[in-house]
Amino acid sequence: METLLKILNGLHPDVDFEAIDDLYDEGVLDSLDMVRLVTEIGMEFDVQIPAEELIPENFQNVNTIMALIERLDEE
Repeated sequence: METLLKILNGLHPDVDFEAIDDLYDEGVLDSLDMVRLVTEIGMEFDVQIPAEELIPENFQNVNTIMALIERLDEE
């Protein structure tokens, strides 16, 4: 979780990602952020996020993103 928070804070250092319930509804992440986030997750966690997993439900908040990473890591 710490690594994921470091990645997210690199995108927006002024945001408390642990306090946000929905990164999209609150307008925190845009499409450019998503590209950077997916790339950095791939490098840091050594997982590839397939296109079909690039849905808002997987990127709502820190917990859903971490769950996605853990699930992909198990595959």
